[in-house]
Amino acid sequence: MHVIVKGKQIDVGDALREHIEGNLENGVSKYFDNAIDAQVTLSRNSHNFHTECNVHIGSGIDVAASADHTDAYSSFDSALERIEKQLRRYKRRLKSHHGKERYQAKMAFAAQSYVLAPEPEEDPSEHETQDDWQPIIIAESNANIPDCSVGEAVMRMDLANVPAMMFHNSSTKELNVVYRRPDGNIGWIDPKVEKSV
Repeated sequence: MHVIVKGKQIDVGDALREHIEGNLENGVSKYFDNAIDAQVTLSRNSHNFHTECNVHIGSGIDVAASADHTDAYSSFDSALERIEKQLRRYKRRLKSHHGKERYQAKMAFAAQSYVLAPEPEEDPSEHETQDDWQPIIIAESNANIPDCSVGEAVMRMDLANVPAMMFHNSSTKELNVVYRRPDGNIGWIDPKVEKSV
């Protein structure tokens, strides 16, 4: 597994880099022999170190976790513990009975993903109307929409640590969305398109 360790406005020393690479490789290989790559980013916010850890284990499945701690080593160790917990939880679903990856990378659609800047908090009188404001695109990337069941989509959303995921429902052949609700439950949007006669 190829591991990239970066620091945002902090210097990641050789000892910390070796600790991250070795422990991440060992932690992930307990559950997955063939993880492809990983990226670990450390940053500092006030008195804590913040660690973002993303592991690509193949077949379009990413595992992500983050943690904060006053010590950089402890911050990474907490994020790694969360990654291991997620992999342990979904190990059986990620692998078939024959020990090979169960889910082949079936992508239904290629899509474009955008990050938009929030609406400015200005005095409303500065604009003629609220409709004048146009969002600014601050980032864009390619994204794939997986072809999977609802259960697989929830698993992928949980592993990637994202609040929502669009997927091509393999049973209905329609685009659906799963999302994490504020009460902790999972929501599922399954639009019903009326066929014109």
